[in-house]
Amino acid sequence: MKFGKLLILVLVLTAVLFGIRVLPLREWYLELESYVRSLGPAGPAVWTLAYIICTVLFVPGSALSVGAAGLFGFTTAFIVVLLGANIGALCAFLLARGFLRDKVARWAENNPKFKSLDRAIGKQGFKMVVLSRLSPAFPFTLLNYLLGLTAVQTGPYVLANLLGMLPGTFLYIYIGTAARDAIAGQPDAAAGLYQQILKYGGLLATIVVVVFITRVARRALREAEQQQEGGSS
Repeated sequence: MKFGKLLILVLVLTAVLFGIRVLPLREWYLELESYVRSLGPAGPAVWTLAYIICTVLFVPGSALSVGAAGLFGFTTAFIVVLLGANIGALCAFLLARGFLRDKVARWAENNPKFKSLDRAIGKQGFKMVVLSRLSPAFPFTLLNYLLGLTAVQTGPYVLANLLGMLPGTFLYIYIGTAARDAIAGQPDAAAGLYQQILKYGGLLATIVVVVFITRVARRALREAEQQQEGGSS
């Protein structure tokens, strides 16, 4: 299983590198950057709105996260992605508690992991929402709706989402910033070797930290679910 995931990762990276070599990514990027920048202060707001809509419509936001970093720089992109992802998640959460509840309930019936998560959230709502965000056990967009069926209150849900999304958001923005420098052809040599070591060393450290946090969260979530299953049997 681990070998299969590693193989998929290698294939994805190979495809990305091939695309960078063959496709006119730099020209496309510069055109898109020029258009968004022409919007002025509205650019980040438009991107945030697009992120919200995509989140509600089950469109994965990873590409939008990386793209935001390439267009707005690290700080602005971090705010844009964090706002877009959290507001979109809240919209889906509220929709699941409203007129989409029956439909989402049918989705939950086909997800065996959700029952144990639902019971665990009933006793440790805030903690379990944070762990579920940090763990890749549930797709981000689907989890937004499924959590609307649980007993967690809206306030704790919003705060838990915010905390749980921070590591992944930071990683995507960091990757997007590095990709912008590579595709846009910024003069890396002028930055000096020391700056390059800091930039890519920081990226590597971020990846290691996110992977570590994800594994810890996955283990903690699994243990909590097993305890709930044991207690209910």
